[in-house]
Order: sequence, then C-alpha cells, then structure tokens
Amino acid sequence: ALLFLVGTLLTVIGTLLTMETGSDSSQAQSLPAWYQNFIMTPSFILTLAGFYGLFWRRGGQTLGMQTWRLKTVNNTGHLLTWGQSFKRIFAASLMPLIFGIIGSLIGGSRAILLTSAFLGLAFNYAFCLFNRRGLAVQDIISNTITLKMPKVEHEGLWRGFRNRKKNR
Repeated sequence: ALLFLVGTLLTVIGTLLTMETGSDSSQAQSLPAWYQNFIMTPSFILTLAGFYGLFWRRGGQTLGMQTWRLKTVNNTGHLLTWGQSFKRIFAASLMPLIFGIIGSLIGGSRAILLTSAFLGLAFNYAFCLFNRRGLAVQDIISNTITLKMPKVEHEGLWRGFRNRKKNR
C-alpha cells in the first residue's frame, strides 16, 4: 500500500511537471523515460528499503510477517542493523535482477522480463526446500535467519469481557 501511494504521488507530480500543451496522445500516455528511471525507480527502492529496514530493526517483523508468525533476526538472535537490512534487501533482489536481465536479453519484451524476474524471486524461496537448514538465498548472503514464532493464545473479545466481569 505504501509503494502504491508513493507511485501514485510520483505519477501525479511527474505528469504535472512534464505536461506539455499540444503533445500528441502517444506522448501523453506515459511519463518520460528519464523520470521513470531517475525519479520513480530510486524512490521505489528507497521506499522498500526504508519499509523493511524500519520494521526489521524495530521488531524483526513486518505486518505481513506478524500474520504468518515469522521473525527475521541475525545469526546471533538479535534484531537486524541497518547494514544487515540493506544487505538482506540487496540479496533478495539479486536473483530477480539476474533472471530479469537474462530474460530481457533472450526475449526483450516487458512480459518476458517480468516473468523472468518473478522466476528469480521464486528461486529465492524454492532454494529453502533444497537447503538443509531451510535458509533462503537472502538468509545465507546476509547472515540472517527467518524464524517461525510460536502461536500465542489470545483471550478473544468475549472471553476477555466475561473474565473482567468475574474479577470485579
């Protein structure tokens, strides 16, 4: 959602900044390549790095990881530093980048590039199945580990309400 918000804001700003009167309809359909490559792409990368880095440094979990009861820590069991967070993000991006480059060299179309990048992302996690310790590629490169946390029993809304009444 955060990435969508940043993308929308940058698209609106880019459209307003690069709007030309009298341009033909084909030019009006997309932002200039320089804006996409030098403004939007770095902004997306910084947004992702900031999001994951902040959550991993504060509690070891993003909101999605909390739902699945996953927690990322370094090999000593401590929360990640900024350096470890960036290293992990870079490591997770490495295989999709390599697969995407290979896909673009082979096919050249945007669909092949995206499919190849997705296969690189899938490779990161499929690697867990073949690794004896169950580590992903980014875990090995960044010296981190993703743990499955135990399930915590919650009282629930009604049970907690009843217990409060009894204690009064």
